[in-house]
Order: sequence, then C-alpha cells, then structure tokens
Amino acid sequence: MRDQRNWILYAGLLVLFWGVWGAFSSQPTERYGYPNEMIYVIWAFTMLLPAAVALRGRRFDRRPVAAFYGLAAGLTGAGGQLLLFQALSNGPAYLIFPVVSLSPVITVLMAVALLRERIGRLAVIGVVAALVAIVLISIPAGDHGSAGTGSWLPLSVLICVAWGAQAFFMRKAALADVNDATTFGWMTISGLLLVPVAVAMMGGLPDAPWQAPALTAGTQVLNAVGALFLVMALSRGKASVVAPVTNALAPVLTIVLSLIVYQTLPTTWGTIGIVLALGGSTLMVYADEKREETPEPRVPTAPLAGP
Repeated sequence: MRDQRNWILYAGLLVLFWGVWGAFSSQPTERYGYPNEMIYVIWAFTMLLPAAVALRGRRFDRRPVAAFYGLAAGLTGAGGQLLLFQALSNGPAYLIFPVVSLSPVITVLMAVALLRERIGRLAVIGVVAALVAIVLISIPAGDHGSAGTGSWLPLSVLICVAWGAQAFFMRKAALADVNDATTFGWMTISGLLLVPVAVAMMGGLPDAPWQAPALTAGTQVLNAVGALFLVMALSRGKASVVAPVTNALAPVLTIVLSLIVYQTLPTTWGTIGIVLALGGSTLMVYADEKREETPEPRVPTAPLAGP
C-alpha cells in the first residue's frame, strides 16, 4: 500500500515545484532585464539533471522511430518553452498558464484527426469549456482590470499548440514501444539543439550581474526537477488520477502565488475563463488517460472447423 501511495508524494512535489516555477520564472527579466533567450539557454542545461536520473539503468532506444518521435516531442516542447519566457515578460502568469494548460485540446484533436480516435463525452465538454475560456480570457480589462490583451495572448495560444503537439508525439512514441527514458533523453537533446538559435537571437551572450543567471538557474531547476517528479508519479500511480491532479493543481498554485506576489486581481470574465480553462483541461486529461487505461474488449474467436 505504501508503494502505491508514493505517487501522492511525487505529485505533490511536482505541483509545488511547477507552481512556484510558474509564478517566479519571469523574475530575472523583471528584476535585471535578463533576456528571455538566455533564460531558455539555462533551462535547457538544467534538463540534463532529470535526464541523467531518468536514463540511469534504462536502455536508450536507438531505433530511428525513437529518434523521430523523441526529437518531434522535444522540439515542440522546447519551442514552447522559448515562447513561454517571451510571453511571461509581456503578460501575467495567472492568465498565461490557464491558456497554456489547454494544450490537451490540441492533443485530443490531433488524435481524432490523425489517429482516428473517438472523442468521449467528457472530452467534448472539456473542448467546449476550453474554447469559451480563451474567449473570456481574451476580453480586455477595463480601467479597474489587471491586464489587457497583448502579445502574451497569441504567444500563449502558440505555446498551447506546441505542447499539445508534444503530448501527441509522446503518445506516438509510446505506441511505437519507445520507453519514457529514451523520449525524455531526446527531449533534453532537442532543448540543447535550440541553444545556438537562442544565442543567435540575442546576438551573443549578454552582460548581466551574477544575480540574474543565479536566479534563473534557481527557478528553472524547479521546472526541470518537476518534470522528473512527473515521471516518478506516473510510474507509481494510475495516469487517470495522476495526470488530471497535476494538470489542474500546478497552474492553480501558480495563479494563487502570482495574485499574492503581484497584488493584482483578474476581471470577472477573466476569473470565469481561468476556472473554465482549468476545469476543461482537467476533464480532457482525465477522459483521455482513463480511456488509455481501459483494456480493449476481447473479441471471441470462432473455433476452427474440422476437416
């Protein structure tokens, strides 16, 4: 029983690490003007820590199919991270993360379109809630609001699309019998491959006080180690329980911390949109993971006819 409940500990640590990371990841830019691209560079190197732990004692799948889906998942995930740091420098985390959390919509729609999978009733409700949420969050705030629409909103939607596609490629990798450690390894490699792109976008390494890279490393380690806790939680508990819990609670903690630290309040429409976004994404994740765990019904075969 103790082993079965270990997932609660790792899921709780994931929520704590990702929730705090989301709330404070924009601090290096706000405090020291640290470039978003440099934050990405440091994040990419912090991913080496969970990758080393995940690959320890595991076989690295060298098949081309593993490399293809691993790189596809990694590049979409890393590209989303690069956009995320830009979005956080232009908009509030308490609105950005609810939009980003809608990425299961993209995963579900890609599975329906490309894998011919059927979408369940709960997933349909989740998709509708997600669409309404984006509309409500996009309503500009008035004079008494906390934030207006800006570049952060389209960037958040692009991140949502990128991370939804990433989850789809991760599923394809699993269907090809690629182990999670291999996929995570390729994701780390993909993040490092985009480091020269990020440096080129900056025009070289920036001059900044030591506090900027130190604060960046501290916040991004929370992100990287949180990913490791997710792998550990999923390996110890049912995905239909772990995934919805972590998908909902981590953004909630980010939202709460952001509202407390920055002392701002969303508009009424924004608040409704946040609730719908979190509820819709949780419904979709739960329905999808529950379907994955439901075994296919066995079709009885007719006995062979005698000669």
